[in-house]
Amino acid sequence: MSRKPIPLTVGDTSAFAKSLRLQLAAHEGLPSHLQFLNMMARAGHGKFQSLRAKTGSGSEKEPPTPARVADAAIDRKHIERVRRSFDEELRLMRWPSRRMDQITALWLLWSRIPSAREMSEKEVNALLRDRHLFGDHALLRRELCELGLMSRTRDGSIYRRVERPMQIQAATILRQHSSRQAN
Repeated sequence: MSRKPIPLTVGDTSAFAKSLRLQLAAHEGLPSHLQFLNMMARAGHGKFQSLRAKTGSGSEKEPPTPARVADAAIDRKHIERVRRSFDEELRLMRWPSRRMDQITALWLLWSRIPSAREMSEKEVNALLRDRHLFGDHALLRRELCELGLMSRTRDGSIYRRVERPMQIQAATILRQHSSRQAN
Protein backbone atom coordinates (compact mmCIF):
# COMPACT_ATOMS: atom_id res chain seq x y z
CA MET A 1 0.00 0.00 0.00
CA SER A 2 1.51 3.30 -1.07
CA ARG A 3 1.40 6.32 1.19
CA LYS A 4 0.37 9.76 0.14
CA PRO A 5 3.18 12.26 0.79
CA ILE A 6 2.33 14.89 3.38
CA PRO A 7 4.45 18.01 2.92
CA LEU A 8 5.56 19.90 6.01
CA THR A 9 6.05 23.62 5.52
CA VAL A 10 7.65 25.54 8.37
CA GLY A 11 7.32 29.32 8.50
CA ASP A 12 9.96 29.89 11.20
CA THR A 13 12.59 27.15 11.43
CA SER A 14 13.95 28.47 14.72
CA ALA A 15 10.56 28.41 16.49
CA PHE A 16 9.87 24.97 14.97
CA ALA A 17 13.20 23.61 16.26
CA LYS A 18 12.68 25.11 19.74
CA SER A 19 9.20 23.63 20.02
CA LEU A 20 10.40 20.23 18.82
CA ARG A 21 13.37 20.31 21.23
CA LEU A 22 11.09 21.15 24.19
CA GLN A 23 8.71 18.34 23.32
CA LEU A 24 11.58 15.86 22.99
CA ALA A 25 13.09 17.01 26.31
CA ALA A 26 9.75 16.51 28.05
CA HIS A 27 9.25 13.05 26.52
CA GLU A 28 10.71 10.13 28.43
CA GLY A 29 12.72 7.86 26.19
CA LEU A 30 12.69 7.67 22.43
CA PRO A 31 9.29 8.61 20.96
CA SER A 32 7.46 6.17 18.71
CA HIS A 33 6.99 6.91 15.01
CA LEU A 34 3.49 8.31 15.59
CA GLN A 35 4.55 10.30 18.67
CA PHE A 36 7.37 11.88 16.68
CA LEU A 37 5.02 12.73 13.79
CA ASN A 38 2.67 14.40 16.27
CA MET A 39 5.55 16.34 17.84
CA MET A 40 6.63 17.63 14.41
CA ALA A 41 3.06 18.55 13.53
CA ARG A 42 2.48 20.33 16.87
CA ALA A 43 5.69 22.28 16.41
CA GLY A 44 4.49 23.64 13.08
CA HIS A 45 0.75 23.14 12.62
CA GLY A 46 -1.15 21.77 15.60
CA LYS A 47 -1.84 18.05 15.22
CA PHE A 48 -0.77 15.46 12.69
CA GLN A 49 -4.39 14.74 11.75
CA SER A 50 -4.88 18.44 10.92
CA LEU A 51 -1.74 18.42 8.79
CA ARG A 52 -2.93 15.29 6.96
CA ALA A 53 -6.43 16.77 6.47
CA LYS A 54 -4.98 19.96 4.97
CA THR A 55 -3.00 17.90 2.48
CA GLY A 56 -5.94 15.64 1.63
CA SER A 57 -8.29 18.54 0.90
CA GLY A 58 -6.02 19.84 -1.82
CA SER A 59 -6.31 23.40 -0.55
CA GLU A 60 -3.14 25.38 -0.93
CA LYS A 61 -2.95 27.40 2.27
CA GLU A 62 -0.07 29.73 2.91
CA PRO A 63 2.55 28.54 5.39
CA PRO A 64 2.10 29.56 9.01
CA THR A 65 3.46 32.94 10.03
CA PRO A 66 6.21 33.07 12.66
CA ALA A 67 3.66 34.41 15.16
CA ARG A 68 1.37 31.41 14.58
CA VAL A 69 4.30 29.02 14.95
CA ALA A 70 5.34 30.70 18.22
CA ASP A 71 1.75 30.49 19.48
CA ALA A 72 1.67 26.78 18.61
CA ALA A 73 4.84 26.29 20.67
CA ILE A 74 3.07 27.77 23.71
CA ASP A 75 0.62 25.33 25.25
CA ARG A 76 -1.79 27.47 27.29
CA LYS A 77 -3.20 24.49 29.26
CA HIS A 78 0.31 23.39 30.19
CA ILE A 79 1.21 26.92 31.32
CA GLU A 80 -1.94 27.18 33.44
CA ARG A 81 -1.30 23.77 35.05
CA VAL A 82 2.26 24.73 35.96
CA ARG A 83 1.24 28.20 37.15
CA ARG A 84 -1.23 26.58 39.60
CA SER A 85 1.71 24.67 41.15
CA PHE A 86 3.18 28.00 42.31
CA ASP A 87 1.91 30.53 44.83
CA GLU A 88 1.76 34.32 44.36
CA GLU A 89 5.41 34.63 45.46
CA LEU A 90 6.43 32.09 42.80
CA ARG A 91 7.22 29.36 45.34
CA LEU A 92 6.57 25.80 44.18
CA MET A 93 3.71 24.51 46.34
CA ARG A 94 3.70 20.91 45.05
CA TRP A 95 5.75 18.72 42.73
CA PRO A 96 3.78 18.34 39.45
CA SER A 97 2.91 14.79 38.40
CA ARG A 98 3.49 15.27 34.65
CA ARG A 99 7.12 15.26 33.52
CA MET A 100 6.57 18.17 31.12
CA ASP A 101 5.14 20.25 34.00
CA GLN A 102 8.06 19.26 36.22
CA ILE A 103 10.54 20.46 33.61
CA THR A 104 8.82 23.84 33.29
CA ALA A 105 8.71 24.15 37.10
CA LEU A 106 12.44 23.42 37.22
CA TRP A 107 13.08 26.17 34.65
CA LEU A 108 11.18 28.60 36.88
CA LEU A 109 13.31 27.59 39.88
CA TRP A 110 16.43 27.88 37.69
CA SER A 111 15.48 31.49 36.89
CA ARG A 112 15.75 32.29 40.63
CA ILE A 113 19.27 30.90 40.99
CA PRO A 114 22.03 33.53 40.77
CA SER A 115 24.03 33.27 37.56
CA ALA A 116 27.83 33.18 37.28
CA ARG A 117 28.24 32.27 40.93
CA GLU A 118 29.63 29.17 42.60
CA MET A 119 27.56 27.96 45.53
CA SER A 120 28.06 25.30 48.15
CA GLU A 121 25.52 22.51 48.54
CA LYS A 122 24.37 24.22 51.74
CA GLU A 123 23.69 27.48 49.86
CA VAL A 124 21.79 25.67 47.08
CA ASN A 125 19.72 23.81 49.67
CA ALA A 126 18.84 27.05 51.46
CA LEU A 127 17.89 28.75 48.19
CA LEU A 128 15.68 25.82 47.13
CA ARG A 129 14.06 25.59 50.59
CA ASP A 130 13.00 29.22 50.18
CA ARG A 131 11.58 28.58 46.68
CA HIS A 132 9.34 25.59 47.46
CA LEU A 133 6.79 24.52 50.07
CA PHE A 134 6.63 20.71 49.89
CA GLY A 135 9.84 19.90 51.78
CA ASP A 136 12.05 18.08 49.27
CA HIS A 137 14.91 20.40 48.29
CA ALA A 138 17.14 17.38 47.52
CA LEU A 139 14.73 16.26 44.77
CA LEU A 140 14.81 19.73 43.23
CA ARG A 141 18.61 19.98 43.42
CA ARG A 142 19.04 16.55 41.86
CA GLU A 143 16.49 17.26 39.09
CA LEU A 144 18.13 20.61 38.24
CA CYS A 145 21.47 18.82 37.80
CA GLU A 146 20.00 15.90 35.82
CA LEU A 147 18.20 18.30 33.48
CA GLY A 148 21.49 20.15 32.91
CA LEU A 149 20.31 23.41 34.46
CA MET A 150 22.92 23.19 37.21
CA SER A 151 26.35 21.65 37.28
CA ARG A 152 28.20 20.32 40.28
CA THR A 153 31.66 19.14 41.02
CA ARG A 154 32.23 15.40 41.23
CA ASP A 155 32.18 15.49 45.03
CA GLY A 156 29.04 17.68 45.06
CA SER A 157 30.69 20.49 47.02
CA ILE A 158 30.28 23.25 44.40
CA TYR A 159 27.20 24.01 42.31
CA ARG A 160 26.76 26.50 39.52
CA ARG A 161 23.80 27.52 37.37
CA VAL A 162 24.27 26.53 33.71
CA GLU A 163 23.39 29.42 31.41
CA ARG A 164 20.92 28.43 28.70
CA PRO A 165 18.13 30.12 26.76
CA MET A 166 15.01 29.88 28.88
CA GLN A 167 12.21 27.48 27.97
CA ILE A 168 9.39 29.40 26.27
CA GLN A 169 6.65 28.16 28.65
CA ALA A 170 8.64 29.16 31.74
CA ALA A 171 9.43 32.57 30.22
CA THR A 172 5.71 33.07 29.54
CA ILE A 173 4.83 32.27 33.18
CA LEU A 174 7.52 34.69 34.41
CA ARG A 175 6.16 37.46 32.15
CA GLN A 176 2.62 36.81 33.41
CA HIS A 177 3.85 36.85 37.01
CA SER A 178 5.76 40.11 36.50
CA SER A 179 2.74 41.80 34.93
CA ARG A 180 0.52 40.67 37.84
CA GLN A 181 3.05 42.03 40.34
CA ALA A 182 3.13 45.38 38.51
CA ASN A 183 -0.67 45.75 38.76
